[in-house]
Formats: sequence, structure tokens, C-alpha cells
Amino acid sequence: MLLLNLQNDIEIQSEVKMSSNKYEIATLGEGCFWCSEAIFQRLKGVIKVESGYSGGNVPNPSYEAVCTGKTGHAEVVQITFDPLIISYKELLEIFFSTHDPTTLNRQGADVGTQYRSVIFYHNDEQRKTAEKLKEELNKSKIWENPIVTEISPFKNFYKAEDYHQNYYNNNSHQPYCSFVISPKLEKLKKYFKSKLK
Repeated sequence: MLLLNLQNDIEIQSEVKMSSNKYEIATLGEGCFWCSEAIFQRLKGVIKVESGYSGGNVPNPSYEAVCTGKTGHAEVVQITFDPLIISYKELLEIFFSTHDPTTLNRQGADVGTQYRSVIFYHNDEQRKTAEKLKEELNKSKIWENPIVTEISPFKNFYKAEDYHQNYYNNNSHQPYCSFVISPKLEKLKKYFKSKLK
């Protein structure tokens, strides 16, 4: 019996390892990373979400440095996902639906290049998917103004300070979370209910 349980454990671990080899990474910026993190954490097929900085020229930037707008970084989330459960295109559809991709270097009251709408693609397939979806959405005229989302090659990701990680889940009663993030999550539930964990 013990041997059988041990064998089952080994098989389960093996399945996890096999599955983890199929995981992919998406790096997206849609304003404040607290919002993005809360959104993508709730999706089926998303394994891990980390808040951080990407696209800049300064190694290992601090939050304070990024906030100056001088490092070139955007606040982003790096998403580890299982494409057998949720596709890259589906992640991008949710990305475009949960922020305003037509405002340059701002989301609501958050203003600066660090809050830009940006997709950092990890391979040519991601680039093509992002460009095609952006073009389709522009043609559909969902928004009055054209989409200004930057589509750039991924260069680096620096994980943000610990207090930024899992922010909404740890601080949901704070005013910013209540007034800015909670309405985004309600919209997510309304339009993407089938995608939620």
C-alpha cells in the first residue's frame, strides 16, 4: 500500500513537471501593476503573477526610481500561464478589456511613462498575435480614439519590492483598491466569468 502511494506521488510529481514544461510567459503593462496583478491572478490557467518593471535602461530599479519616469521602465506583470487552459490571445483580450489602451502614458489618475499600455512579446508568435489583435480592435472602433499600446520585444524583468506583490489580496480595503481595482474586478466577473478560477 505504501509503495502504491509512493508510486502515485511520483506519477503526480511527474505530471506536474511535464505540465510545467509547457508553461509560457506573458509580460504586460496596463497602468498600475496592483490592478493588473489582481486581474490576472483570478484567471484559470494562470500559474503565477509577479509585479515588476520592464522595458527600461537601468538595471535593478527601485519603485522610487521608476516613479520618476527617468528609467524607461513600465510597471508590468509577468504572467506564467498554461496555454492548454488559457491562450496568449485570451490573455490579451482580457488585457485590452480591463484598461484604456487609448490613453498615452496614463491610466486614470496615474500619469507617466511607467503607466503606459505595453505588451512585451517573448517570441515572434506573441508579436504576431499582439499586432493582429491590436489591428482588429482598432478596426472595430470599440474605442473612440486609436489604441496606443506599445508592442515591443521583451528585454528584461525586475521583480518589484515584496510589498507590491499580491497587493490587492493583502490590502483590498485600502481606498485605491476599493475605488480603482474593485470596479475592474467586477467588470472582469461580468465579461469573463467563464475564465475565472
